[in-house]
Amino acid sequence: MTEFLTKAKFSKKVQAVVFDHRCSYMDAVLHLCEQNQIDPIDVKKFLTKAVKQKIEAEAQQLNFIPKTETLPV
Repeated sequence: MTEFLTKAKFSKKVQAVVFDHRCSYMDAVLHLCEQNQIDPIDVKKFLTKAVKQKIEAEAQQLNFIPKTETLPV
């Protein structure tokens, strides 16, 4: 990797991949990990709270993790 990554930079890259490739956030993170030779386990420190929440919502929709109760607003 040639540039220093921060949470903001990496999360912007994730959102750009989601937008450009019309893929899920999980797929975008894995794509960037592969592209930048980062272990997916180590990428957690580069994700903003918003991206983590979107990944969690995707995982719940796919029944990878239990759904949490939400209030109807």
